[in-house]
Amino acid sequence: MGNKNISMAVIRRLPKYYRYLADLLSRDVQRISSKELSEIIGFTASQIRQDLNNFGGFGQQGYGYNVEALHKEIGKILGLDRKYRAILIGAGNLGQALTNYTGFRNAGFETIAVFDANPKMIGLKIRDFEIMDSDHLEDFVRENNVDIAIVCIPKNGAQGVADKLVGAGIKGIWNFAPIDLEVPSNIIVENVNLTESLFTLSYLMKENEGN
Repeated sequence: MGNKNISMAVIRRLPKYYRYLADLLSRDVQRISSKELSEIIGFTASQIRQDLNNFGGFGQQGYGYNVEALHKEIGKILGLDRKYRAILIGAGNLGQALTNYTGFRNAGFETIAVFDANPKMIGLKIRDFEIMDSDHLEDFVRENNVDIAIVCIPKNGAQGVADKLVGAGIKGIWNFAPIDLEVPSNIIVENVNLTESLFTLSYLMKENEGN
């Protein structure tokens, strides 16, 4: 689609639109105005119109948005009209929780293998996955057309694993390790820093107490 000039702020709002539209669809809502959508999501109506206008005109004056069509189009914009093959590295508590979550597969993200470097973990099972030795990581990525690596390991080993993944041809990394990975510009990294998110919550609670 080539929307290189779309700001990250807009892109990060798209999944929220997608989620709320899915909820409207489940309640058989067929059309909705930007004003009604703003009351549900919390963005202003003008913000919603501006965001969606970045990708073409989806609404009609006096009619609003067709919920099903808009949900489908945002899904396409987010790349959710295709399937992704993923592996998970790090079978600790967080890794196990992510492996057991079925919502990713329902959205088109299929985990096909789980890896760990701990000899005590190798061979154990999470769901239908037998945990594999991280020594086999690069060969597996090369041979199985893996799109995404989910990294759930301590920060001291994360960069080394990222280097191996890049060398093996990975396209994207979903990084839960508390470190900013250094990768070539053509590799997409999405960082999920749970501690930073918790610290943000702490700040907002502190500020709220002062009001």
